Amino acid sequence: MFERYTEKARRVIFFARYESSQFGSAYIETEHLLLGLVREDKALTSRFLRSQVDSIRKQIEGHTVVREKTSTSVDLPLSNESKRVLAYAGEEAERLGHKHIGTEHLLLGLLREEGSFAAQILTERSVRLDLVREELARQPHEGTRKGTGASALSQLSPYVSELAEQTRSLVGRENELGRLMELLCRLSKKNPVLVGEPGVGKKTIVGALAKRMAEGNIPQSLAMKTVSALDLPPFRALEKDGSWYERMDRALVSAADDGAIFFLNRMHDRPNRMSPVAPNHVTDLLQRPIVAGKIQCISTSTPATFAKWQEAGHWLAEYFEPIEVTPASQEMALKVLDSIKPVYEKFHNVLYAEDAVADAVRWASKYIKSGSLPGTAVDVIDEAGATAQLKQPAMPDEIVEIQKRLNFIVQRMHVSIANHEFEKARFYSDEERKERNNLNELRKKHKLDEIPGLNVCREDIQRAVSKLTGMPIDTIQ
Repeated sequence: MFERYTEKARRVIFFARYESSQFGSAYIETEHLLLGLVREDKALTSRFLRSQVDSIRKQIEGHTVVREKTSTSVDLPLSNESKRVLAYAGEEAERLGHKHIGTEHLLLGLLREEGSFAAQILTERSVRLDLVREELARQPHEGTRKGTGASALSQLSPYVSELAEQTRSLVGRENELGRLMELLCRLSKKNPVLVGEPGVGKKTIVGALAKRMAEGNIPQSLAMKTVSALDLPPFRALEKDGSWYERMDRALVSAADDGAIFFLNRMHDRPNRMSPVAPNHVTDLLQRPIVAGKIQCISTSTPATFAKWQEAGHWLAEYFEPIEVTPASQEMALKVLDSIKPVYEKFHNVLYAEDAVADAVRWASKYIKSGSLPGTAVDVIDEAGATAQLKQPAMPDEIVEIQKRLNFIVQRMHVSIANHEFEKARFYSDEERKERNNLNELRKKHKLDEIPGLNVCREDIQRAVSKLTGMPIDTIQ
């Protein structure tokens, strides 16, 4: 649903999700969007708030009941007010004749949701909807200013995703993360490749970097940069004039000029295949801008594959600096599982016994040879949790029906927003709120939230390892 958003606007929403998690909120509220806006676009907020920016966080903190922090790996939903803000932002972009939805439209959307806490904060500081509209109408839109790279990112949007939201929390690996930042700060030989066996957590390290960038806890030279996962097709049939590759080349360089660092998972591991209709491979597309120093990339590889590139003298080995990522020890893997256990418990509605988690690490290390710790142990507890779900009692029919209606309503609301049918989107938003209230009442009626999660014990872990390895259960000790 964020295809039309500029990079800055997307980052506002990401920051809002982060702020929401820090307050322990179950939803991304309008005040979290405002904090994201203040954090991401200081030029815009300073123009209308001047010296009052610093007081906004204090006011929000004083108004909010702070609960236990939510893991940043949890995908928090937008509140109904926030959904309406995004719908209003789309309307404001249309009103101003702008193709992309930028941070200024988000500001207008916050002001239009008059009953929200964010609108109250802005109004108290004399920020008025009509005055902001008038001021913005005289200024160039974020998506059309030279150097923002909005059009480039729009063209890349089918292949780019936000990395910080895709990975779990990092435990250990501080040395590898530090080395990753060092290489990205270099003037030359500045493209890192994390080299390690499957399961060691290479992608998690890059995700931790993306989160640090979002939080601002990074060296100054990386302060205005972002890391985005790039998933280009392994090969693509060229148009007759070859313009697809030319456009992608320009888009990559333009986005890099705006601070984008691209992450290509297993780029080095892709075989050098050729399409019968197109002789170009994804590495051919990236070679020119990487060699010319016009874009920065982070990649991953296995030791055996990277060694082959080095022996062959391939440009991938020459222009990517390796960072070794060794398998985690059992002690470190146990710490990793302890840190992510609440996420899997919440997802599967189970409780993992302490000895079960320890057994998952021990048996994964002993019996699963297709990967490395901690990844193999994570697979074990995930498998055990999925199996436990099958033991849980079926939901009452009336709850199943209301969940079906909710899924339909949410789907229609997203379609309406994507089609700019904002009146429909508001209607579905109101319907969603009613159905969620009904669902909460039914859950109380059936006391579903009082039912403890099923316990995952040693025997469940044993069965999971047996399924993953094909070994008889009684041989797993």
